[in-house]
This record gives sequence, structure tokens and C-alpha cells, in this order.
Amino acid sequence: MTGTGIASAGRSRRNREFWPAMAFIAPWLIGFAVFTAWPLLYSGYLALTDYDVITAPTFVGLRNFERILEDPKIARSLGNTLYYTVIQVPLHVLVALGLALLLERAGRASGFFRTAFFLPKMTPPVAVGILLLLLFNGQNGMVNGVLGWFGLDGPSWTTDPAWVKPGLVLMSLWTVGSTVVILLAALRNVPVELYDAARVDGASFLRRTTRITLPMISGTLFFVVVVDTIGAFQTFTEAYTAYFGSGNTTYSNDSALFYSIYLFQQAFQYLHMGYASAMAWLLFVVILAITVIQLIGSRRLVYYEGGRS
Repeated sequence: MTGTGIASAGRSRRNREFWPAMAFIAPWLIGFAVFTAWPLLYSGYLALTDYDVITAPTFVGLRNFERILEDPKIARSLGNTLYYTVIQVPLHVLVALGLALLLERAGRASGFFRTAFFLPKMTPPVAVGILLLLLFNGQNGMVNGVLGWFGLDGPSWTTDPAWVKPGLVLMSLWTVGSTVVILLAALRNVPVELYDAARVDGASFLRRTTRITLPMISGTLFFVVVVDTIGAFQTFTEAYTAYFGSGNTTYSNDSALFYSIYLFQQAFQYLHMGYASAMAWLLFVVILAITVIQLIGSRRLVYYEGGRS
């Protein structure tokens, strides 16, 4: 067969395989177009309009973005979100890594504890928000009760503006189990030979952890940090349920006013859908910028078997 014939046969085979392949991925493509791509594009249009859901959108250009610069609650909610993220993400990763290291040494019991750590992740976020008010109640909450056993006076977690966000951070550790499972899988992929060689050289557990474990799982750690950062910037349900869902004004609502909550209020409470769309695009840009910074920083910190990223 000539070269032209071989090329023609190859194209014919690819054409026969193309349509069946498209049929298999068509449900995903349709779902992506309907539930992701179209809402994304339409929100970009709405960000340039004044839209209250009831009447037709009115084009206002960049007025919504100018309003963002003038709105003091934008800076407050972004500051609250950034504060929460800077504390929550490192603490979440450190606790998950510590638990994963313990599980790796648990032997046959690791399966039970892995399941036990993961189960709280299945708790509905609304229930977690209610649980927060019960556990962190400043007068009769369980957390302050435990602190009292050690002679410590617990703070007013839910009413003191200085302690609202730390309380939310601590409550977020309730769902650390999913990260524990991911890191445990990464730990079990570290070659045992590296640990054996380190033990022969007399390396301590701390040295083995810092010189072998952390570099070898740095790719997974980086993935967890990026995903947790995006999730922290979008945190909503627990804080909204605890401080806004009931309409109770006795709590320090502004201290728990995260950006996603303020966006939700503008969209569905005040029906400022155009303004909320502009806020959503600002959040997208902020998360994108932080993710790009993390990707650039990972080139020095993340190790891959084929070399550094």
C-alpha cells in the first residue's frame, strides 16, 4: 500500500472513531454548556446591566464595577474572607497532614480511622452551621466547657467580633477528613526504600519527614492548598446558617460577612442581580490571581519525579 493509501486509511479510521467518541462525551459537553459556560457568559452580560430579576435588564456599562469601588462592605467582606483563608488553609493542611502521618503508622486499624475521619465530611453544611452555635456558645457551649476543665475562661466565640472568624476556622476542621484521605494516599506512594536508606544513615523521624516525606508528597500538598484556598474564598453555608440564616441580629454579623454571603444578599435578598454578577466576576479575578501566584511559587517548592515543576 502506498503512503497516500495508508494516510487515507488512517483518516478514515479516525473519522469512524470520532462520532462514537463524541456520543460518549456528549452528555458532559451538554451539561458543561448549559450549566457552566452559558451561566458564565450570561453573568458577564448581567454585570454590565441593572437587573432586578423582575424587569428586563438595563445596560449601564461599567457602573456596577464603579459601585464596587464605592461600597465599603466590599472591602469588609473581602477582608473577612482573606483573614479566614490565611488562617484556615494552613491550619487545615497541617491538621490533615498530622492525622495522615498518624494513620500511616496505625497498621490494620487505619481503615477504621480513615472512615471515621471521613464521615463528618458527609454532614450537611447547614447542620455544621447549627452545630457551630451549639459547640461555641460563649455561656454553655461544649468548647468553653472543656476549656473550663483546665481553668481557662473561653471567649464569646459567636458574639465577640474578634473571635467569630477563629471560631469558624476551628469549626471548618470538622470536615478535614477528605484531605486526610488524599494525603494518606500520597504518603503510601512514597518509596519505602528511601525510608530504609535514611534509617540506615541514622536519620530521625523528623529528618525523614522533612527530607523525604514532604518533598515526595509536595505535589499533593500543593493540590490541597490550591483547592482549599479556592474553597475558603467561596465559603458560605456554615457562616450564613450560623449568623444570617435565622435573621438573628444579636450576633456580630459583620464579622462573619464573607464575600460570598454579601454576594448572595445582593442577588437574592436585594435583587441587585447585575451588581451581584459584577461581584462574582471580581471574586473570579481574585481567585484566579491568587491561583496564578501559587502556580508560580510552586516551581521552587513542588518536586516531581521528572524534576521540579
